[in-house]
This record gives sequence, C-alpha cells and structure tokens, in this order.
Amino acid sequence: MIEQAPAGGGPASPVAVAFARAAAERRAALVGYLPAGFPSYQGSIDALRAMVDGGVDVVEIGLPYSDPVLDGPVIQQAADQALRAGCRTADVLRTVEAVTAAGTAALVMTYWNPVFRYGVERFARDLAGAGGSGLITPDLTPDVAGDWLAAGERYGLDRVFLVAPSSTDARVAATAAACRGFVYATSVMGVTGTRDATSTAAPALVARVRAVTSLPVAVGLGVSDGRQAAEVARYADGVIVGSAFCRRLLDAESDPAGGLAAVRALAADLAAGVRESEQVGRGTADRLA
Repeated sequence: MIEQAPAGGGPASPVAVAFARAAAERRAALVGYLPAGFPSYQGSIDALRAMVDGGVDVVEIGLPYSDPVLDGPVIQQAADQALRAGCRTADVLRTVEAVTAAGTAALVMTYWNPVFRYGVERFARDLAGAGGSGLITPDLTPDVAGDWLAAGERYGLDRVFLVAPSSTDARVAATAAACRGFVYATSVMGVTGTRDATSTAAPALVARVRAVTSLPVAVGLGVSDGRQAAEVARYADGVIVGSAFCRRLLDAESDPAGGLAAVRALAADLAAGVRESEQVGRGTADRLA
C-alpha cells in the first residue's frame, strides 16, 4: 500500500487538506476546472471564485494550449477563446495567485509542452511562489517525468497523473506511486465532455487504484449535474467537473453577470450532489485514518 507523504516531510498541501476535510465530513471532494483567461483574464478569476462560493473544494486552472488532443469541443472552444485574447503562461500563474490569495486550493492542469518550454524548474518555482499546489499533467506519464518529479519534490508540489480503464495493473500501481495529492481516474476512454450518463467502468477503476494506494481517487470526464455528481460520489473520493462549467460561460457570453450566476448555481447543485451519499466519506475516512 502506497502511503501519501508530503515532500521533504513538510506539511500537507492545500489540496490534501481539502480532500481530508471532505472525508472528515463524510463526503467526496468537489473539484472544478476552468481555463485561465476564459472568458477573459479577470472573468476567469471571477468565475473560479464563483465556483468556490458555490461549494467547489479544489480548483483546476487550465493552461490554454493550441493542440489540446484530450479535450472535447467545449473546453477546446474555451481554451481557444483564451488564447485568442492573448492568455499566456504568465497570466495563468497570475490567475493562480489571485485565486489562492483567498485560501483556495488550486492546481494547474496543463499539457507538458508549455511547462517544458517555460523550464521545468522555473515553472515549479513560480507555481509554488504563486500559491499553487501542483500540476495535473494529462499527457505526461511518470516514467518520463523525472525532471518534474524532482522539481515538484523540491518545491513541495502535488503531482497528479492520470489512469484510465485501459491501464494495466502495473501501470496503475506505478502511476499511483508517483502521485502526490490524489490520483486522477478518467472514467471513460476518449476526450473530455459532459455525458448523459456516467461511466460504468469508473467504479472498477477506482477499486483498482485503491488496492495500491491510500491516496484519494478523484473521477473526471463526464459529470454535468448534481445527480451525476451524487452517483460518482458513492464510490470516489473526489468528483471532477470541467466542461459543464465552461458550457455555462459560453452560453452566457453576452451576459457576464448571468454567466457567473450560472457557474455559482451549478457549483451549488454539484456540491449538494456530493453530499447526498456518505458511502465515500466513510471509506475515505477509514483509509486515511
């Protein structure tokens, strides 16, 4: 069993604290995603804060990328809008700083090329300096992540890698061993996006991850409302929602205030959903005790 240990023996990260707090409340944590710079630089900060006001425990701040191979059409549209408005890596870090200043736990979700071009050590230093908790890297596997693992350890940053239903048991174990903060379980094979039903493969994948680690396991890809959030919260330690938040803002492009209200309302609906079932909270609390 792989145990979670803070880097260098230091304190637990804000993300780990948020998951532990949710477990103590006998519920799953709610994780919300939005690209930096969408619908504008300040608009993304306001929307991320609205998500937290509505009940999101941890935010994922996306680094807009020109070749988002794992993102569905909604997130692609949001990221493209941010890029066309001039959002760059420095703006992402400024967004992290603005959001975490109020005490919110924040991760950056990014493809690896922007980090590599920025400089791995420099990115880790600047992310930590901005108050960020770490990175989610969907296209980076632990076996080729030596520079990031070392830099993340030096700066006390979480390293969140992904596992999928197709991952072998050996790959699941190796990925979980490299993670810090939580393990990201993708519930379906394919790109991101809301779906009418949650994945039937996700519960088995979560069980496989839990067999090799005591880290929380969060499930992403497909959740769009409180009903689906409640369904995932029955077996996962965290519920990740992204496309649904982007969709609310895209639908309210000409009404920024209405978009923020819609984001806040969606977060409240999802937060109520993760509180519907105590099954995960009991399991999480027992495993982390």
